[in-house]
Order: sequence, then C-alpha cells, then structure tokens
Amino acid sequence: MTGLQTTNAPSHKIVIPHFVTGSLAFLISMILLFFTADEWMNLYFSPKLIAIVHVLVLGWGTMIAFGALYQLIPVVYETSLYSEKLAKVTFLVYSFSVVFLSYAFWMASFSQLLFYASLAMFLALMLFIANLSLTYRKRTKSNISSRFITTALFWLALTVIVGTLTALNFKYQFFNHSHLQYLKIHAHIGLIGWFVMLIIGASSILIPMFVISHQTNTKKLNLSYVLINMGLIGLSVNWFLDSNQIIELVMILSIVLGILNYLRYVYLVFKSRIRKVLDTAMKLTFISLLIMLFTLIIIGILTGFHWFKIPTMSIVLMYGSSIIIGFISTIILGQIYKTLPFIVWLKVYQPYVGKFKTPLPRELYSEEWMKIQMYVYLIGLAIFVNGIIFQQLIIIKIGISLLIITATINLINVIKITFHQQKLTSIN
Repeated sequence: MTGLQTTNAPSHKIVIPHFVTGSLAFLISMILLFFTADEWMNLYFSPKLIAIVHVLVLGWGTMIAFGALYQLIPVVYETSLYSEKLAKVTFLVYSFSVVFLSYAFWMASFSQLLFYASLAMFLALMLFIANLSLTYRKRTKSNISSRFITTALFWLALTVIVGTLTALNFKYQFFNHSHLQYLKIHAHIGLIGWFVMLIIGASSILIPMFVISHQTNTKKLNLSYVLINMGLIGLSVNWFLDSNQIIELVMILSIVLGILNYLRYVYLVFKSRIRKVLDTAMKLTFISLLIMLFTLIIIGILTGFHWFKIPTMSIVLMYGSSIIIGFISTIILGQIYKTLPFIVWLKVYQPYVGKFKTPLPRELYSEEWMKIQMYVYLIGLAIFVNGIIFQQLIIIKIGISLLIITATINLINVIKITFHQQKLTSIN
C-alpha cells in the first residue's frame, strides 16, 4: 500500500466524496433495476433501462474511477494534480449532470431535457479531462500503464462527444443513420476505450503492488495496447461509415486478442506473486478478470449469432450485464477496499505513526461483512444472468434482490470507513 502514499497525493476531501457518492449510485441503480425488471423481457432499447445503465456507468463506475484516478495519477505521473479546486467544481457539476441525464432518459424526454442534460454532462467530463490532461503535461514519468490511462482519457472524450451528438440528433436530426448505430459506437468506445483501457492501466500498477510481484516484462501489455486501440478505432470507423462484416470480425478479434494478452500478463503476475494468501478484495479483483474472460466468450457467441442473422436480444443483454454489472462492478467492489481505507487511514493516523499504536487500514471496515458481500454478490450476479438467458422475470428479480443487498452492505462499509473515529493506544 505504500505505493499509493506520495507527497503529490491530493486532499482526501477530493477523493472520498467520489467513493461515497458512487456507492450510493450503485444502490440506487439496483433498486431502480428491481422495479423495472420487466423491461428485461422486452427490447433492449428501453428509456428506463438506458437511464439505469447511465446511473451505473456514470454514477457508479465513472464516479469511483474519478476518485481513484485523483489518488493514482500522482503515482503514475509522479506529479501533483493540476488543480484541486477544479476537481471540486467538477465533482459538483458532474454529480448534478448524472442525475439530470438519467432523469432525462427515464422520462424519455429525448427531444427536450436530453439536449440540456447532455450539454451539462459534456461540460463536466471536459472539466475532468482538462484537469488530468494538464496534469499529464507536468509528468516526469511515462510508461505503458500511464499510456493506457492517458489513452483512456482520449476515449472518454470521444465517448462524451459521440454521446452528446447523438443526444442533439434527437432534437435536430442531422445524422443519416439510425440513432441506434451511433448509440452502439458510443457504448463500445465508452466500455472498451474508457473502462477497459483505464482498468488495464490502473490494475497493471495496483495488482503487482498488492500481491507483491516483481513481474516487469510488459511486452504483453504493449501488445495489448496496440491491439485494443487498433481494433476499437477500426470497429468505430466501420460502424460509423457502413458496417462491413469482415472488417467488423477482424476488429473484434483484434480487441479480444488485446484483452487476452492483458489477462496473460496478469496471470504471470499472479503466478510469480510473493503474497500467496489473497484477501477478499484481491479475490474479487481476480474474479472480475475471470468474468472478463466469460465476456469474451459471449462476444464470440454474439458475433457468430450476428453473422448468421440469429436473434441476439438476450445475448446482447447478457453481454452488457457481464461487462457493467459483472466485470466493472466486481473489480470496483474489490479495489474500493484497497484504496479508500488507506486514504482515510492517512487522513486520521499519519501524524501519529511511531508515536501511538494505530489500527491497520483493513481494520477500518468489516472483513467478515465484505466476505458476505462477495458471496451474496456472486450468487446474485449468477442468478441475474441466468434470468436473462432464460427470460424468467422471477429469477431476474431474485438476482437483483441479492445485488441490492450487496450494494447496501458496500455502502454501509464505505460509510463506516469514511466516518472512522480515531482509535489510538499507547505504544507502552
């Protein structure tokens, strides 16, 4: 954990609110999902489902990512954040924009509210990207991990541009193709370009640090970087023009091979680790990578179904769920407990190190409750996915109910960590 401690680290007042707000958004999204579970039985283009997806992707996934990046960027670039004041403003504008945008989708106000909500979100994300881009210019270090993270910021910018233009198209109708075509581009550059690239960049630093591995061969990461970006660029351009199935297949294969190279790198880190016993947080992290492997299998099935023009509704829903509620949420649920406790510990106990006996960062939350959270989550996720596959509403609702319990435990633990009361004992 000492790798996260740096004199360039930002104030805890910037980082911690992102974890609390993100965890609250996760719980809200699961509750909304429960009451709209019947939407999973219909076509996947549903205003309410799109609203929930944006709460998950923006309010949960991206909100946590912002907080984690503020803490991690000084470690990656070896410099301080460009502006902490800008980070505070961004948090406020972004939080408002998530609510506004999600509400616009929920109300299906595509030609009215969505226009203004998209502009607000565009502003919020551009503020974040500008802050980190200016931080990048001050960097004293560059490696493959920093390239992944910096490139993820580029894809985030492109995601919000495409999303904003798609929203504006509902009002002014200047695109030639169906909005679903651009929504597909928007979703994939967001999920793969922003989230997958970011997770690879951050995890290639954090996983070796937490399991204590000295695996330094980054050839597979370099190859992964090239393959994923090449595939995503080709896929996006192909979809934007006129989709050619051969090109689409080649580009998808490039992305899949890129992710497999990353997973191979993580396997080598895992194999060479010094810390053999994994805590619950790291177990969830590695489980998330197994879910990513499962997602790659789904991509293969989905591509085959699309090639032979077989109906793919349930497969598409399972694909999206496995990425957002599966891969992304699992790794977040793990890494929250590797970063937030340490940030709070530094705030509360750093001045007293060596003077008093202090608790360890992992003692700031309940490990037993986290284990329960992990099992409930994995069972709930499995039931939920099966409900989608077999299109059984009762199974879907049971799965979501367990996910609500997961989100509740997570929020309680996050609040417990955030408001930890100082406990000092004399060394003597």
